[in-house]
Amino acid sequence: MNAAASEANCSQKQCCCHHKATPRSQQLQDDLQKRLNRVIGQLNGVKTMIDDNRYCGDVLVQLSAAESAVHSISAILLQNHLETCVVEQIEQGNTQIIDEAMQLIKKFAR
Repeated sequence: MNAAASEANCSQKQCCCHHKATPRSQQLQDDLQKRLNRVIGQLNGVKTMIDDNRYCGDVLVQLSAAESAVHSISAILLQNHLETCVVEQIEQGNTQIIDEAMQLIKKFAR
């Protein structure tokens, strides 16, 4: 779905859509998509393991790997957010963005 369609869809649902002022690079987009697809594959594998009544320890190891992969994606996105969105907002005089950034860092610093 393109940005215009996404915004139209959001306005129909009366939600608040936020879009990056500076688009992510194609390289970053491709990397994130590759990582997300890998995690989706891992989770599909876990689902199959549960359907097959596989040993709990093996399932937990695979879940841990998927969780670690999601955490890596979050770290990449957080860094990109800090380097682009947060910097841009501070340059425009919006220092309240620091509170949002701190909340995000706290969420992912577990």
